[in-house]
Amino acid sequence: MEQGSSKIGQLMHGLGMDLLLVLKIVAILFAAWFVERLIHLALRRGYAKAKAQGREEMTRYRFFRNAVRTLMVILALIAIVYVIPSLRSLAFTLFAGAGILAVVIGFAAQKALSDIISGVFIVAFKPFRVGDLIQAGEVGVFGQVEDINLRHTTILTFENRRLVIPNSILSEDRIVNSSIRDERTCEFIEFDLALHADINLAMALMQHRALLHPSRIVSPDVATSMENPEEPITVRLVKIHEGAITLRMYVWAKDPVDARRMHYDLNQAVLEDFLEQGIPFALPIRRSLQGDSTRPVVPAHGQAAQ
Repeated sequence: MEQGSSKIGQLMHGLGMDLLLVLKIVAILFAAWFVERLIHLALRRGYAKAKAQGREEMTRYRFFRNAVRTLMVILALIAIVYVIPSLRSLAFTLFAGAGILAVVIGFAAQKALSDIISGVFIVAFKPFRVGDLIQAGEVGVFGQVEDINLRHTTILTFENRRLVIPNSILSEDRIVNSSIRDERTCEFIEFDLALHADINLAMALMQHRALLHPSRIVSPDVATSMENPEEPITVRLVKIHEGAITLRMYVWAKDPVDARRMHYDLNQAVLEDFLEQGIPFALPIRRSLQGDSTRPVVPAHGQAAQ
């Protein structure tokens, strides 16, 4: 026991530390924690008062809370380095060669700085907020924004997995936001049928099934809508290609999640109706190209095939 205490004492002496210095470090850590708690409580109280304003206040609250926590950790580390003589002398030695060190640190921190600036821009210009349903990129994962901090944004997917994306990537990518102004969603439900299918019967079956679904809502008056205002459910023939026709049904739901569930339900219901009524689906056309190496060899007259 005495040997262990002696080793600890030697280590502290080697670092230039004594009991007073340890107390200073403890005081710095406590002060950082206490200030962080005070600011956190102030931010939470301010958010509670402005909660009626919705997701924008939640986004600012989450971002500033994470920023304050990170800032207090950095300040505490700087203060600890300053009060320990050996670490302070090492820091002064490193900063003496500030030219090369600045280049190295600047290069290493370039990506982190880009993420921080992008996070500030996201909070300022609000392309999405905490709680919004978004899709990042052409084939990105669709999910709900759970958190935004200095470095990255966390998206909770429908598989209950958290996708962590750096802020700099999100700021440069295309964002599909389903919640920024109006959560009502027009779902496109498409079926590829054969050219000889009874189009009118197929459209009637699709409309009937959509009208019965409990998640369907009345189509709103939207300037970009391609629907027929005289019909409760619009079905259009949108494509004719390679021996097939594509029917598209426009169905509205109150939010993207209900729209996705409704899409899957209608896929099954309409499929069952089509099979029952004998409406044929399109079959893919396969073309085979023959070259000299694949073309069958025709034997010459009078010669047997090899």
